[in-house]
Amino acid sequence: MKKKIAAVAACALAACMAVFALVGCSGSNSSNSKTLVVGFDSAYPPYGFIADDGSYTGFDLDLAKEVCNRNGWEFKAEPIDWNAKDALLGSGAINCIWNGFTVEGREGNYAFSDSYMLNEQVVVVRADSGIKSLSDLSGKTVLTQVDSAALDVLEGDQASLAATFKDGAPQTIGDYNNAFLQLESGAVDAVACDLSIAQYQMAAKDGVYTQLSESLSSEHYAVGFAVGDEETAAKVTATLKEMYADGTIQSLCEKYAEYGLDYSNWILK
Repeated sequence: MKKKIAAVAACALAACMAVFALVGCSGSNSSNSKTLVVGFDSAYPPYGFIADDGSYTGFDLDLAKEVCNRNGWEFKAEPIDWNAKDALLGSGAINCIWNGFTVEGREGNYAFSDSYMLNEQVVVVRADSGIKSLSDLSGKTVLTQVDSAALDVLEGDQASLAATFKDGAPQTIGDYNNAFLQLESGAVDAVACDLSIAQYQMAAKDGVYTQLSESLSSEHYAVGFAVGDEETAAKVTATLKEMYADGTIQSLCEKYAEYGLDYSNWILK
């Protein structure tokens, strides 16, 4: 994924060796003996989050670990500021973005694996709010994560809906954990987010939140690599298909079922 250009062959070789030590000298080299540095949002359960023991865990991280195991790659989880993901990918600080990463609207910006999971953008409100439909959000404060798929939808296909919100637009915040703390406290009226995030938060606070029946959009998750690293993206796709065939995917989905993950949403077969 990284592209190191040197004026002379010796410098090029030295640069490649240095990069190889960090990220396997990019996905364009052989698929073995490399490190896959996975950029993820550590406050994005069930796909990536911090466990009680302080370790990084999550469905997507478990997928990535197993893909690495099967290909002889070293795995490294790298928590990132979601708003800086493109800069980190472009600089080579990470190999890929693997964290409930929406394909739609980003197709030309990344070398994507095949889509593996269905998702929706939805709206969550407090159960006692009296808000029952999207039209009820008129004049309400709606919060979403900065640079998120939900924000893209509200600034795109659902811009007319967003124009009815308080101040004529959704408010943004750095992560969804804090977004839901604000929702619970009453500081905001609604949170627009991924279906999986909604399911996780509702399971964690039973009876506190409810999801509106109308969704904002339907979409797909995939792994995003830098343009030019199609070889690694294809290898990840092939390995995920193998994991589906041997039952590993189902086992991992069941592991995270309590967090709202649904095996029926897996589509890569």
